Formats: sequence, structure tokens, C-alpha cells
Amino acid sequence: MADYLVIVESPAKAKTIERYLGKKYKVRASMGHVRDLPKSQMGVDVENEFEPKYITIRGKGPVLKELKTAAKKVKRIFLAADPDREGEAIAWHLAHSLDMDTTSECRVVFNEITKDAIKESFKHPRAINMDLVDAQQARRILDRLVGYNISPLLWKKVKKGLSAGRVQSVAVRLIIDRENEIKAFTPEEYWSIEAEFTKGNDTFQASFYGIDGKKVELKTEEEVKEVLGKVKGKSFEVNKVTKKERKRNPAPPFTTSSLQQEAARKLNFRAKKTMMLAQQLYEGIEMGKQGTVGFITYMRTDSTRISEVAQKEANEYIVSKYGQDFIKQSERKEKKQQKAQDAHEAVRPTSTLRDPSSVKQFLSRDQYRLYKLIWERFVASEMAPAIMDTMSVDLVNGSVMFRASGSKVKFPGFMKVYVEGLDDQKEEKDNFLPALEEKDKVKSENIDPNQHFTQPPPRYTEARLVKTLEELGIGRPSTYAPTLDTIQRRGYVTLDNKRFIPTELGEIVLELVREFFPDIIDVEFTANMERSLDDIEDGNVKWERIIDRFYQDFEKHLEKAENEMEKIEIRDEPAGEDCEECGHAMVFKMGRYGKFMACSNFPDCRNTKPIVKEIGVKCPKCEKGNIIERKSKKKRIFYGCDQYPECDFLSWDKPIERKCPKCSELLVEKKLKKGNQIQCTNCDYKEEPQK
Repeated sequence: MADYLVIVESPAKAKTIERYLGKKYKVRASMGHVRDLPKSQMGVDVENEFEPKYITIRGKGPVLKELKTAAKKVKRIFLAADPDREGEAIAWHLAHSLDMDTTSECRVVFNEITKDAIKESFKHPRAINMDLVDAQQARRILDRLVGYNISPLLWKKVKKGLSAGRVQSVAVRLIIDRENEIKAFTPEEYWSIEAEFTKGNDTFQASFYGIDGKKVELKTEEEVKEVLGKVKGKSFEVNKVTKKERKRNPAPPFTTSSLQQEAARKLNFRAKKTMMLAQQLYEGIEMGKQGTVGFITYMRTDSTRISEVAQKEANEYIVSKYGQDFIKQSERKEKKQQKAQDAHEAVRPTSTLRDPSSVKQFLSRDQYRLYKLIWERFVASEMAPAIMDTMSVDLVNGSVMFRASGSKVKFPGFMKVYVEGLDDQKEEKDNFLPALEEKDKVKSENIDPNQHFTQPPPRYTEARLVKTLEELGIGRPSTYAPTLDTIQRRGYVTLDNKRFIPTELGEIVLELVREFFPDIIDVEFTANMERSLDDIEDGNVKWERIIDRFYQDFEKHLEKAENEMEKIEIRDEPAGEDCEECGHAMVFKMGRYGKFMACSNFPDCRNTKPIVKEIGVKCPKCEKGNIIERKSKKKRIFYGCDQYPECDFLSWDKPIERKCPKCSELLVEKKLKKGNQIQCTNCDYKEEPQK
């Protein structure tokens, strides 16, 4: 019989940890929280210092019964929930449910599920940290006070099923404010002049810089003509050559936020998917005879800190694989985020020696892609900077100056393994300039003026929104993915081409919250509240005081809203066609999976159908139907005939109206990294990619 009972959150972790600890330990899973505030009522006594009322979560009775039975058969119980505020709260709830002494050394925490980390953590058990518990409890109570007071108001005044949480309301505000910026944006004209130069057999590009050595911005076509009028002949002289060596440092290892951003950029993963896969990699993957192995450290973190053991192993790997020159020579001081809790390490592989190619067979495709991203980012962060040779050349013709810039990689350093993705810039590539010296003569072949217009700020992608929330101090690593999921499920925003667009419903709800609960959507107020929660965690303030300070003003706003908020009727948008079952007009509705059409005679008629998006191409197979855009169960877009199931034509690539000029078969538009390319489905005909 086992001497010790260890309680973790998930069954996957339980198997791995039990194997590491040996026969004296029995490891069981609580399956997350076992107690929570009741769903059917507020569950917070505002008259009695906001005392929470906890109940056993529905369905967790059998789990608790099993844990209590197991607890009676052992000498000692260890609580090993995740190493964050929520994990601490789960441990505290378990201790209460099992009648344990919360001041006893019953809590063990580990940042990675490896044999050494697990064994070490059990050498240093501690008491439950009530400051961490109180910080989590304060967040839960705050969210309950906001949600269970504002949501019923919105149900009554707007429509059922709405909600207004602290972090989600700010996220919706950011998206709507950005949309308003885009609508109010007035494009401004500006011009550039690009030129192609030759020296001998070498050709290179340069751009207009200015007049008499001073930079000039070109606003109109007249200004461009004036500049071109000053260019005499095709001969330019090299006025100045500047050569420099520039270092480029690697990005630090991942935090939760940067992992979500980079997975969105490079893997096209939504934040929710990234966190689900990261959880699987953290809890462990079955590796045949080796059993279940934890692949990465804990994935909810705002720190870029790395343990000495991990650094040493990474350095040994880098030396053996790439050589001594690729090791970073001095410790770079990573800039710590001002609001970072720095509770545990960055997200990194549990072992650098477990390189992606060696474990690919044990991982699903998406698990492998995310693990490869994490592994490469960490290894690169421990490597030497890349060294770039840069060259800048000023070319003059009279008073007119053009400037050419080039760079090439002198020493790749970390770039041998990984280069960080960027939202707004192209990845750095070699840009060749020929050998040029001052007084050299070069010839301009083409001088090409181009008209441009300034662009509005871009809509938020998931990656941009996560980055902005983090920079503003809104939310914490564990809240980003659920927040983005909630605002979409509520119908406040939609994703179009991977960018957030607010809905009419989202704008209505935000205006009501803005009018009656201005603090809830105030960025600085919400950021200050996050800092207050951090103060609770640090033991600097009591949680009751923070809640009370918030509730005094909130209660006044609530009373005003109850009396003054007017009922708003949201009319459904007509779909422009009638229901084929009862003849009433069809309308657009917003559901969990996006827009669809429904009969306006609901509930008497329950006819619904998807919105069909035609692409203007006849079906090449049956020649009767039209090709429409459809979505698979995994929300991947594909194209099919609207006569399905009579016609089973399907294509992952978008068909186009033109026929192949070579064989007259179907042409499709294929999405490639370098742009969209028109290809034939039958022969080898291809067109140049269009960016």
C-alpha cells in the first residue's frame, strides 16, 4: 500500500509523476477545480466583507469521493496543482475538501514534468501560499460582481446571452476604437522615386533621398516633376560610401504572450489552439518504452528567465552541433517587463537534447510544429548574435541625391536556427550592392516615380491584440486565450481574414457599458486593478480592501443603470430572400460559429441555412452548378459545387474563371508564402506569384 497521495490536476500528469516517484506514491487527478462559486446565484455576500460561498462543482462529487477514500489510506497528502495563482487556489480548495491543515507542508510545485524536477520539488514541500490564493480569489470575486450584475441588465435591455467582463470589455473597446480610427482615417498622398543603376555588369536599386544632402519628403506629383527636372543626363557620381558591421541579437525565449503571437504569425494558430497544444506538451506525450514525457516547461508565464541547468545543456548542444563560435560570449540582460510577475521560467523545452526531428514520430502534426517553434526559439536565444555587413551609398546628380542600402550576413549566429517573425517588417535577407568607391560613376537605367497613399492603422489580429493587452497591463498570461474566445462567442466581434471586426451588437454593448460603467472599459483603471491583484499576491494589501474600494463606486453606477438604461431593440438584418418552407423573410443571425440565415418566423418555423458565398465560377465537372466557398469542420476554407451531393466537385484551391491557355483545363489560385499563384490542375502551366 502507498504511503503518500499526490493530487495533480490532469490524468496525463498523474501517470508520468507516479512513474517518477515510485511505489510509495499514489498519484490521482482532481480534473481541475473541485469547488467554485455557484452558477445559479451571485455566491458573494456583499454585506459580509464579500465572503464567497463555495460549493462542489456539479459532476465533481465522484472525483472528490475517490480522493477522500484514497486520502484515508495514506500517511501524508501532497497537493501538486499547477504553479500559478489558479493552481494555488485549486490546492487550497482541495485542502478544505479533504480536511487538511493548509499551514502544513503539503504543497509541491514544479515548472517542468521531468524526473529531476519532480524529485527535487518533493524535497521542498511548503504550506499553501494564501497570498496567491487571495489574489486568485479576488479576481474571481471581481469578475463575479461585474458579470452577475451587468449581464442581467444587458439581458433585460438588449438580448439574452450577453456578458460584460472586465478584461473582455477592454478588448472589445480596443477593437472598436481601432475600427473608428480606420473609418475616420483620411489618406494622404505621397510619392517615392525608385531608380535602377548599373556599374559595369552589376545592377542595383536606389531611392530618391533629397536635395543638396537634405532629406526631402515628396507630397505631390508637381514636386516629383521638379526633382526629375533637376536630373541632368544619366550619369551619377558616388558621393559617399558608408560601411558598417552590425550585430543582431536573438529574441528571448517565449513567454505565454510571445508564444501566442509567434504561433499566430508562423503557424497560423489561434491563441486557444496554441494553449491547448502547449498544455499537452507540458503534461506529457507517450514515447514508447520511455513512457510519458513532459516536453516543455509550464506554459503560463511572463518571464524570460532560464535556469542555469537548461542554459548549460543548451550550450553543450550548440557547441557540438554548430561549434564554439555560435555560443553567446556574454550574458545578455533581457529587459524584464515592468508588470511581469516573473514567477517561473520562460517556456522552453525540458531538454535541448530532445530535438524536434528525434521526437517527431511521437507527436501529432500540430504538436510537432509548436514544439519545434518552442525548441528553436530557446536554442537560438542561447546563441551568438548574427553579424551583418551593411553598406550605404549616396549617389548624386547635381543637387539630386539617391541612396542605396545593402546588407549581407557575415556570420549567421542564431539565425542558423531561428529568426523571429515580425508583424510589420520583412525578414532580413541579403541585399547585394556591388563594390563602389567615392567618385565612381554609375548610370541610371530607369527612374520610376510612384504615387502612394498613407494607410489607416491595421485591424487587430489575435497576435496584435494579445501584444497590446500585455503592453497595457490588461489581463495576465492565463487570461488572453479565454478572453479572445469569449468576445467571439458572444458575437461582439468576428474574425475576417484573421482580423477582428466589431459587430453591431458589440458596438451597442460597448456604448452601454461606456455610458453607465466607464471604469469597466477604462484601460488605465483595468491595468491598475491588475496591479492591485499583484499587490495582493505580494502580501502588500488585503483582498477585501481592494474589492470594497471597487464595489463602492460600482454599486452607484449599477443603481443608475438600473433606473436609466433604456431598452434597445436589435433588428435582424434582412437576407434578401424568402424562406422556402413557410414564405416568411429570411434574416441574418449570429451564432457560435459565425453568421447564418434563419427564418424570421421563428419559433413557428425553425428553418436555417448557411450563407452561401459564390465566387463567380461555373462548376467544371457538372457544368450546371456554381462553385461556392465552404468551410470544413476544422474551419478550413474549400470550394465545392452548389449541386452537391449530385455533383461532388471539391478543391482546396480557389478555382478561377479563366481556362488554362495551354490545355483548356481548370485554373486555380494557390496560396504560397511568396504570394498567390495561378496554376493549372491538369498540366504544368504556372503564372508568376502575385503578392
